Amino acid sequence: MLAISDHVLPEDALLQRYNDGSGHYTDCFTTHISRRTTLPEFVEAFYTAPLFRAERVVLRYIAKRPSTDQDASDVAHARATKFAVWEVEDRSASQLLMCDVSGKTRSWFMTRDTEHGTQLFFGSAVTANPTTGTVGVLIKATAWLHVIYSRALLKGAVKRINQGPSPVVAR
Repeated sequence: MLAISDHVLPEDALLQRYNDGSGHYTDCFTTHISRRTTLPEFVEAFYTAPLFRAERVVLRYIAKRPSTDQDASDVAHARATKFAVWEVEDRSASQLLMCDVSGKTRSWFMTRDTEHGTQLFFGSAVTANPTTGTVGVLIKATAWLHVIYSRALLKGAVKRINQGPSPVVAR
């Protein structure tokens, strides 16, 4: 059984800039897979897993921001900087930080090679309201649901990685 656990945000995490005591919400989840994988493979698997595909359908109709598996592959492999409602905020060889178009939320991915495979990290940030210095009551009240969903998304990405690379049809 795949173990997904809460994790302290690593000191070198690109998401760390939102973990500065300014009232932002941040989280970090991690799991380990028994083979080496790259950041692009992880990000592509995450964005093309069935649960996230469902989110993409919602975003297509609610936010009017359609996206394809090719779009996911393009952002994962640094061929594009936009995907659905997100834009790349920062990137390194082992990390990707995405910001939604409103500037209020972030999604963060990181891979770290280990002796027996790769540790995968996924985290989020919700920025505090500049006036109140907090993330708001609704965010606090639904944080438990976000945690369940984040764990499910990470689990879905691992399942996709373990299935091997998916062929992406060029547009």
